[in-house]
Amino acid sequence: MESLQRPVPQSAPPGCPMHAGVSTPLYGEMFSSDPEAVYDKLRANGPAAPVELAPGVDATLVTSHEAALRVLQNPGMFARDSRRWAALNEGRVPMDSPVLPMMFYRPNCLFTDGAEHLRLRKAVTESLDRLNDNRLNRHVERIAGYLIDQFSALGRADLLNDYAKLLPLLLFNQLFGCPADIGDRLTRSMSALFDGLDVIQANEELTSCLMDLVALKRRQPGDDITSWLIQHPAGLRDEELKDQLVMLMGAGVEPERNLIGNALLLLLSGEGGSGLRIEDALDDVLWNNPPIANYATHYPIQDLNLGGVPMDAGSPVVISFAAANSDPALTDARLTLSKGAHLAWGAGPHACPAKSPAQLIALSAIECLLNALPDVTLAVPAQSVEWRPGPFQRGLVSLPVRFSPVAARTTAPAVSPDTAPPGAVSGSETAQVYPQGTATASARAPQKKGWWSSFLDVFRL
Repeated sequence: MESLQRPVPQSAPPGCPMHAGVSTPLYGEMFSSDPEAVYDKLRANGPAAPVELAPGVDATLVTSHEAALRVLQNPGMFARDSRRWAALNEGRVPMDSPVLPMMFYRPNCLFTDGAEHLRLRKAVTESLDRLNDNRLNRHVERIAGYLIDQFSALGRADLLNDYAKLLPLLLFNQLFGCPADIGDRLTRSMSALFDGLDVIQANEELTSCLMDLVALKRRQPGDDITSWLIQHPAGLRDEELKDQLVMLMGAGVEPERNLIGNALLLLLSGEGGSGLRIEDALDDVLWNNPPIANYATHYPIQDLNLGGVPMDAGSPVVISFAAANSDPALTDARLTLSKGAHLAWGAGPHACPAKSPAQLIALSAIECLLNALPDVTLAVPAQSVEWRPGPFQRGLVSLPVRFSPVAARTTAPAVSPDTAPPGAVSGSETAQVYPQGTATASARAPQKKGWWSSFLDVFRL
């Protein structure tokens, strides 16, 4: 391709960050409060620019829509396998960096290339294709109703931590066919990983509970994604099965909670205009506030130039879906919210295989909430909501609302603070992180229910 070539000696444009070797940080309050200002500054100096994903973690961020497509659609020049990451291999990346869980190699279809990627992706996509839209919608409605019942009588809630965060976590327990104990462990460990709480222990617990789930489904297969992956002709090994499940949860839970939360903020703030349809709010978010703002890390297989920007072999090249969507070249498509132009779902061989189910889940979740609480309003000015820091996601810290109290339709066991996901409390006024229970406390009192086992008790699934 014309824009991908071996580097030739040249000077960076005057004022370009590349010229001075300055990296723009993609973390901290300045970035999270106004990322578009950062993207505009970077875009003014070329199709890509050096950034710092976290202290000591350098990368190149692609901000041009055209350049992003050239990276995403050219696996022969840009690999996804992070074992190529030169700085990490050379010990120049802090091993306690908060971005490593999102960048470490796992043998799943997110971090593989070529024939191995095709084998794993085929197993995943063909298993996802077995999901029935009506069945998926029923699952969402049942989980949504259960969660709404936890706070509906209070007249107030945090729709991010009490609803948008928990719904996809519980839904994946359902789709994976988790029994009560494994589901509670999965919900707790995945939530801790997303929140950066003792990630080493959380990752060990996640691995343990998913390996237990795989062993269970090999003995007792069911009508669920785990069993379908096991039965697929690709013949996935247990470790491969575990890593595909991790990938599905990581690619499904975090973006889904941000898609639901960001769309609810738009709908409740009135910024999209009165009478804005849920479908249009979701399209607006995918264009202007994509749930995953910067990701799809690639590694050049050789030194090259991308539109005049030099890139070293084995250096992280991150796609800014948010900046690409706001590229001035896409102004007309953005104004009409054309579904085919934005990059929120990625592009090329690693494009999201589940965009239709993801949109169905978000649409159903928002419909259920607005139908149950028709007078729900923001409890704070829309301009004062806080956005989570970090380079990858575009998600809210919380979304406080108020509404007329409504009696719960079901009665559920109380969720134990020891087993609830961090940042989530049944019927809580504000989200908070609970400490882990001690052995002494556990000996004095019986173990209470976690979110998934409490849900199963209500519906006897």
